[in-house]
Amino acid sequence: MRANKKLCVFVVVFVPMLLFCFHMWNKSEKVVAIWDREAPEDVPDDSLLQPHEKYAGISVKWKDEVLELLPKKNCKCEVEATLNIPFRQELMGKPYAVNFTESVESSEYGETHKRRESEFKNFKKRSYSPADRIIIAEANSPLQYPVQGVEVRPLKTILIPGLSLLDLTKKNTYKVSLSSTLGTFDVAAEVVSVTTKGAGEKQITISSSLLDNLNRQLQLITYTNTVFHPNTADPVQIQSDGHTATFIIRIRHPTIPKLYDMGPSKSKYNISALVTIATKTFLRYDKLQDLIDSIRKFYPTITIVIADDSEKPQKVEGPFIEHYTMPFGKGWFAGRNLAISQVSTKYVLWADDDFIFSPQTKIEKFVDVLEKTSLDLVGGAVREVTGYYATYRQTINIVPGDKEGDCLKVLQGYHHVIEGFPNCVVTDGVINFFLARTDKILRVGFDPRLSRIGHLEFFIDGLGSLHVGSCDDVVVDHASKIQLPWAKSKSDKEYSKFRYAKTSPKSNIRHTLFYFKNRFKCMTGN
Repeated sequence: MRANKKLCVFVVVFVPMLLFCFHMWNKSEKVVAIWDREAPEDVPDDSLLQPHEKYAGISVKWKDEVLELLPKKNCKCEVEATLNIPFRQELMGKPYAVNFTESVESSEYGETHKRRESEFKNFKKRSYSPADRIIIAEANSPLQYPVQGVEVRPLKTILIPGLSLLDLTKKNTYKVSLSSTLGTFDVAAEVVSVTTKGAGEKQITISSSLLDNLNRQLQLITYTNTVFHPNTADPVQIQSDGHTATFIIRIRHPTIPKLYDMGPSKSKYNISALVTIATKTFLRYDKLQDLIDSIRKFYPTITIVIADDSEKPQKVEGPFIEHYTMPFGKGWFAGRNLAISQVSTKYVLWADDDFIFSPQTKIEKFVDVLEKTSLDLVGGAVREVTGYYATYRQTINIVPGDKEGDCLKVLQGYHHVIEGFPNCVVTDGVINFFLARTDKILRVGFDPRLSRIGHLEFFIDGLGSLHVGSCDDVVVDHASKIQLPWAKSKSDKEYSKFRYAKTSPKSNIRHTLFYFKNRFKCMTGN
């Protein structure tokens, strides 16, 4: 009995101590500063136009029409001149210019601006990679090295391809050195008559009196990443006899594919297996039911996901319907996030709850475009009761600004027509009726602070990551907005109170987000 008691004491007291000591003994001593690299300062645009002192005496003739095309940090918040044609405002809208600084209280502007710039500085540090840096391969003719395309997995090893030295002037001894900041060098094999110094270190030097032997050794140089980061780059410097060059080794995990198994299908596209329809509703259950009924006429088995933030949600039931309720008044973009987060198909079709499917609402056409192009999202057209077709095609540009922020420029139009799809164009923003790759749209997300109004903001957040198109031959109908005051139901009046609530420039959340989150000082458009 006493022996068993002693054994229990030993297990309870000494075994945890032994495990703790083993843990401390194996604990890594490496401390890595992940904020040790500052993002480079922006190069003044006009500095690149200044000649090297060697060429300062050479006269040039400037081309003003080309200089005007170069980026400059002098965007202006002014309404741009447009064609003055009859009914221009009715057809295309009124040109506008919005100053987002008006969304900030004047007494708080200085402190708010300071916080914004601090956040912006941290954002640049987080998003900066040495691979973003401009590196000019000067005329170092003796050196051969990879300009780009070299990659290594984090903490893994590769052979560096393409290293070589050209003999321009006969020498008794040839020498090449390489240096890095995030990794070490070694050799996969030792070549005869070649001397190697610094193997296993951040700088390695190889030398030989025989150029062929030296070049053979260069083919066997390895690089090992030693500082973990899931996606960054290491600028490697190569030197020989006064010649210096820099090339980039990308350090990153491989892209993990996200594939969708649509299963066997007798038809070209099994829409029910490929597409889920998502919508957001608030109080308008009559219109939502009209949407569902119209969908079922053409796609009886397609899944419909509904996000609902009504105060007293009503049941929405039926085959292939998923109804998710939210806190009251949670909002428009929060509902989009919820609905799309529940989609498990390759594509998601977004439709407002007051849309109505018709024979022209051919989802197959959308799918065909996304399957055969690099587009991530394609919008359609919305037909109003008046017969007017709206596509909301817009191009979005960020014009560099000053310390007050950049300028957001939104213009109606598109970039070019898509080959093979004459009714489709490439643009940056489309209407509230679109088909998108589910994984890509989830990466961008919808800012839940936009509770009642928001649409363009999603495409601004996706600028640079979403490839957007628009096709005017896929059409959905819009329920009539014409309602006589005395014919409005209680739910219609309640909806209007939330949807069309008046806001002042000081309380406009959209302008506030543009100013702080996106660092815009103003927006212009037509």
